[in-house]
Amino acid sequence: MHVTSERRLDDGLLAREFTLGEIPGTLWTPESAAPVPLILMAHNNGLPKNADRLVARARHCAASGYAVASIDAAGCGDRPRSAAEEQARADFGRAMQAGGPVDEVFESFIGPLVDTAVPDWRTTLDALLELPGIGGPVGYSGWTALGIRLAVAEPRIAAAGFFAGGYVPRAQREEARQVTVPLLFLLQWDDEGNPRQRALDLFEAFGTKQKTLHANLGGHTGTPWFEVEDGNRFFDRHLK
Repeated sequence: MHVTSERRLDDGLLAREFTLGEIPGTLWTPESAAPVPLILMAHNNGLPKNADRLVARARHCAASGYAVASIDAAGCGDRPRSAAEEQARADFGRAMQAGGPVDEVFESFIGPLVDTAVPDWRTTLDALLELPGIGGPVGYSGWTALGIRLAVAEPRIAAAGFFAGGYVPRAQREEARQVTVPLLFLLQWDDEGNPRQRALDLFEAFGTKQKTLHANLGGHTGTPWFEVEDGNRFFDRHLK
C-alpha cells in the first residue's frame, strides 16, 4: 500500500489517500490508542469514493470509533472504463429512462462490475488488516449486490449493512441465501429506480437469522441521516 496523502481533519480524524497497484482508496481513522474495527464502505456503481454522501457517512462512522475504507473499484469513479463497459452503462441508462424491461441490460452491466470489484476489495482488505491500529473484526456497508458477494466469499466480514436495491443480479439473488452474518437492510419505499417488491423478496431470501429491515418514505437518495446513526449502533452491537 502506498499512501499518497495524509490529512488531519478538524474533527480529529486522519484521512489517508492510498493506492494498491491500480486501486485508489481512502482510509479514515479515529484517534485511538487501541486497534479499532474496520468497515468497508462501498459506493454504488460509478459513484466515486470522494462523493459527498459517502464521505459524510464514512467520517461519521470513523468518529464513532471505526477505521473506514472506500475504494474506486474497476470501472468506477475515475478508473478507466473499456469501450464495452461504457456501452453497457449507456444501454442501461437508456433502458431506465425508457421505463421498459431492463433485466437483461442490467445483468450485462452490473454482473461484470460485481465480478471485478470483489477481488479489488479483498486485496484492499488484506492490506488494511496489516496496518497498525486496525484490529478487526470487519463490517461492510453500502452497495447491496457487491455486499452479498463479499459476505459470501469473505469469511472475515462479521456484519453487513446493505442499502437496498431491488435490482440485484441473478447470481447475487441466489447467493443471498448463503449470507449468514448479521444484516441491516435499508429500503427507500418510493425508490424510483428499484422495485419495492424485489427488495422485499431479497430481504426474505437472506439466509441469516439476524436480519433487520428499515423502510423509509422517499426516493433513492432520500435515506434519512438517522439511519447512518442507527447503522453505527448496529455495527457497535456486532463488531465491538
